Amino acid sequence: MASQKTSHPYRDSEDKYSILLPTYNERENLPLIVWLLVKYFGESGYNYEIIVIDDGSPDGTLEVAEQLQKIYGEDKILLRPRAKKLGLGTAYIHGMKHATGNFIFIMDADLSHHPKFIPEFIEKQKEGNYDLVSGTRYQGSGGVYGWDLRRKLISRGANFLSQVLLRPGASDLTGSFRLYKKAVLDSLVERCVSKGYVFQMEMIVRARQLNYTIGEVPISFVDRVYGESKLGGNEIVSFVKGLITLFATT
Repeated sequence: MASQKTSHPYRDSEDKYSILLPTYNERENLPLIVWLLVKYFGESGYNYEIIVIDDGSPDGTLEVAEQLQKIYGEDKILLRPRAKKLGLGTAYIHGMKHATGNFIFIMDADLSHHPKFIPEFIEKQKEGNYDLVSGTRYQGSGGVYGWDLRRKLISRGANFLSQVLLRPGASDLTGSFRLYKKAVLDSLVERCVSKGYVFQMEMIVRARQLNYTIGEVPISFVDRVYGESKLGGNEIVSFVKGLITLFATT
């Protein structure tokens, strides 16, 4: 008797998911993150495209992306590079202009966000028709791996301070693994003024102001596999400044 292929409940859905991957010096990580994205989207049957926004990486990330495009096809891997490093917020705006999906995933390209959680994000969104679904390290089975105590304390402290001051209605404000309805992301990005580390936090705060609904999925965050972490003293100072600004203006 021939085995029946189980159909995915949303396989026939007309939804399309655009994954925005801003990169800077990620040549070692990019092939693996793209392979994992193709694997999990392929297995779950959702329609998708991966948009790589490289900010002039000197390590040859763009050349690696070009090779990946040849392997997986131009319909699945879109390259939208920029000449130099211009910040995360503008990278998303740039990527969104080229996105053809009605949903947009944002995530890090350094393997700290595992694509295995993507089907959970999609199912959570459909379950409550949420405007955005945010990955959380601070609820349920979520957690952080590979960080020293200092990094954990900074992250926990930043999140706690943000919760007390801003009351955002979400448990993880500084994470950057999220799924948005495209129209919602458009409207939030238009209103956001922050750069860097504070940008993700402002997105959640603005979402709450506009009464957008927020779902959460517990995720495991793993410290980057290759390359240098981009969180330094300057980021911490700018985060505190940004938090105070948001508190004063929202």
